[in-house]
Amino acid sequence: MKIQVIDDNETNLILFSQLAGGLNEDVEVETFLDPRDAFAACQQAMPDLILVDYMMPGLNGHDFIARVRALSAARDVPIVMVTAADERQVRHRALELGATDFLTKPVDATEVKTRLRNLLALRRSHLKLQNANSWLAEEVRKATRTVFDREEELILRLAKAAELRDPETGFHIQRMAHYSELIARHAGLGDEDCALLLRAAPMHDLGKMGIPDGILLKPGRLDALEMQVMRQHPEIGHTILQDSASHLIELAAEIALTHHEKWDGSGYPHGLAGEAIPVSGRIVAIADVFDALTSERPYKRAWSLDQARAYIAEAAGSHFDPAYARIFLAHWPEVEAIHARFQDESAPIL
Repeated sequence: MKIQVIDDNETNLILFSQLAGGLNEDVEVETFLDPRDAFAACQQAMPDLILVDYMMPGLNGHDFIARVRALSAARDVPIVMVTAADERQVRHRALELGATDFLTKPVDATEVKTRLRNLLALRRSHLKLQNANSWLAEEVRKATRTVFDREEELILRLAKAAELRDPETGFHIQRMAHYSELIARHAGLGDEDCALLLRAAPMHDLGKMGIPDGILLKPGRLDALEMQVMRQHPEIGHTILQDSASHLIELAAEIALTHHEKWDGSGYPHGLAGEAIPVSGRIVAIADVFDALTSERPYKRAWSLDQARAYIAEAAGSHFDPAYARIFLAHWPEVEAIHARFQDESAPIL
């Protein structure tokens, strides 16, 4: 434990130093004639207890206490002011500024040792509590990270399972997830929301696991009846994912249900329009359609990026939220970089 003693009288410094050093504890005493030097030392390394005189040139005890208490590290540090017995107003002001205790001149050796010993014990208790709280916060952080990692692993495994039923999609889920995060980030969503969207977006087509192979894997275009069956996949995906205690999986359920809704209300499964469509669904709709257009399918060739870009611009305000569509198109170099990144089998997984 470190005790700092500040007094412009060298004899007093020697006296307090000897009394503090005689506490029969592991104590280091630091003495200062100039309170400005003492304050500079506090800024570098905060002591565990401060003993300060009131009457000092340049910086009196009140000024010193005010400056020290303004330091975040000094919140729980005991500060003892040494005053004359008749200086009641001085003591009252010191209390207002954050003094913990007082010693009156002439000091009594037994009183000094007892007060300092008690205050050091208080300081130790504060430090133990801080350490315990820090440890607990770290353990909570680790546990939360573990839960989040397991949720993310579940999301990716389910997305991979859905992808295995529709193998021609390749890196579709990675590209559209990053397109979604791009829009969310530039739209001003918080870092946490952007991270959740990046990890939940790959679950958008989980419901395709419930679509018969004859329809899901048909090499040509679907007829009206087959399309009706295919359009059940948003609700199937939502049924699989809904009612989870996990924010990540709940967001994935929302995306699965709403990413085929359209801004003008002509989408499915519920014909939602405008801002009635959740933000996540509006964002993922753009990312999903753009990547579907630029990906090759058994029934169509891949569009060029410029062709798909023109379509997004044209459908803004009808199919897509016009604000999010503008954001997507306004950051075209990032779109191109994502498209290029997830092309080869060596490309990194989310």
